[in-house]
Amino acid sequence: MRLERSAEPCVVLIFGATGDLTRRKLLPALYRLSQQRLVPAEFAILGTARQPLPDEEFRALMKQAITEFGSDDELDESIWENFAKRLFYLGGDFKDPLLYQNLKNRLTEIDAELETRGNRIFYLATAPDYFGLVAGQLGEAKLAKPAKGSWTRIIVEKPFGHDLKSAQTLNKELAKVFDEKQVYRIDHYLGKETVQNLLAFRFANSIFEPLWNRQYIDHIQITNAEALGVEGRGAYYESAGALRDMIQNHVFQVTSLIAMEPPASLAANSVRDEKAKAMQSVRALPLEAIEKFTVRGQYGPGKVLGDTVPRYREEPGVDPNSSTETFAALKLYFDNWRWAGVPFYLRSGKRLQKHVTEIAIEFKQVPHRLFTDSDAPLQPNILIIRIQPNEGITLRFGAKLPGQAMRIRPVNMDFRYGSSFGMKPPEAYERLLLDCMFGDSTLYARRDMVERGWEIVAPVLEAWRKPADGFPNYEAGSWGPQAADELIEQDGRKWRKL
Repeated sequence: MRLERSAEPCVVLIFGATGDLTRRKLLPALYRLSQQRLVPAEFAILGTARQPLPDEEFRALMKQAITEFGSDDELDESIWENFAKRLFYLGGDFKDPLLYQNLKNRLTEIDAELETRGNRIFYLATAPDYFGLVAGQLGEAKLAKPAKGSWTRIIVEKPFGHDLKSAQTLNKELAKVFDEKQVYRIDHYLGKETVQNLLAFRFANSIFEPLWNRQYIDHIQITNAEALGVEGRGAYYESAGALRDMIQNHVFQVTSLIAMEPPASLAANSVRDEKAKAMQSVRALPLEAIEKFTVRGQYGPGKVLGDTVPRYREEPGVDPNSSTETFAALKLYFDNWRWAGVPFYLRSGKRLQKHVTEIAIEFKQVPHRLFTDSDAPLQPNILIIRIQPNEGITLRFGAKLPGQAMRIRPVNMDFRYGSSFGMKPPEAYERLLLDCMFGDSTLYARRDMVERGWEIVAPVLEAWRKPADGFPNYEAGSWGPQAADELIEQDGRKWRKL
């Protein structure tokens, strides 16, 4: 069971405090931490955004957000009353140096009033264009460097750049003001319990790690499928696409946890060193043969979960002739001793048949078939790690069917979080915010990992700059374009049925 921890006193200063991210994720997560008494009484939240609001109006908006987007538990008025007293707001223009002086004064007042000891977390819940600007202004206002005996940290939301060059530029802008140990690049996928459990599954059990290599594993599939479309984010998605939006960050983070070597310890840099080393061994994708290793797609009209939906090009904010991909698939190889010759097949897409994210590790067939009289071909063993929904782990193996004949059928051993522990796991943002308060960056992306992700996809982005032929090329409610099936079938394999 989870060891409950209580954080140190601090102030969380949220830039973009009236935006969707704050309302849907941050405030409900912070309220939940308060509800569980995982933050101390000496704790406060200071929000800032463009529009001016009195504290009371901001508190009313946040109460509405927690009621609408919080957990299933009914909002506890006594807990809310105490929580609301620690909610403050100060409006202003992010480009105006005066705002930062006013924030500095307000933080000093909160420190004195609530004894928060000068500890601060700056959360950039803004549009990406403001990340470097806000960081620079914090430096100019002398807010980036902590006072003696205090600490200061900054949380940066994705996307971390638009390509390798912009990611490097952003990292340089942050590095001018903050030390790397102060910078927390948040990827909410790493806060999911099942993703964290990959470390426990691999390194707390002796039965799997000896098999976790090219001698026993045939290939690995990682699928991130969404039934939803762009959900009103057409303008953003037009500049992103599936490769930038999901694979370069979320999917690569999960891939690194599967591919990494055992760390020397669970210290943040020890774990992150091994993740980065694994991704450094990814074989470069040849620009002249991108089509042999990648597939892109865009959904057309169709039916998803019984509802008729339009094509991507008919979504609000989308170019009617758009070549933006809503589906991407990659085949990667890791050129190291553990994984030499083992392909990793990655796919992510919108408007697919169902919402599911999973890792499927398929083991090699037995070297010699003894059961020649069995009426069905032997199926390979598969280890399935389900990240969402119905988080859990399934192991498929062969067993004898009852009866006189020796007939082999696949059976499953299942582990489900809900039934095994009888408790709802914390939301990803709860865990990640608490870790930042503790100064634990294990589940945050490091600078080199971010830049390496962009390096891997750089030739793909270059090749995909040319307009795509034949878009849309898959029906909404399907499993993606035919070319994605061909990508894996040309190697004599198939995507797992989900």
